[in-house]
Amino acid sequence: MQYNNKNIVLGELIGLRAKVIKCLDKKQVGLEGIIVDETKNMFFLETKHGAKKIVKASATFRLYAGRKSYVVKGEEVNFRPEDRLEKGMKYYAKRELK
Repeated sequence: MQYNNKNIVLGELIGLRAKVIKCLDKKQVGLEGIIVDETKNMFFLETKHGAKKIVKASATFRLYAGRKSYVVKGEEVNFRPEDRLEKGMKYYAKRELK
């Protein structure tokens, strides 16, 4: 899939590199790794310090797709992966194409 600033909230996120840039849990800010799994409410990152669970709704992420990166609020992807296309359309419509 060719990601852009709009469709990043609709696509498959497992396998992308992610960095937590804001989070209610200050200990998780700066965590970086590969998204290896996700549920409705959580990302599972494989970091250099082991597997970490991040609550989507309480964080903002920088997602890296190829050479580009995109900032995504957790609330924009706080759906089950199989529901993201349908439920994420309201966030897709609000995002600017860069």
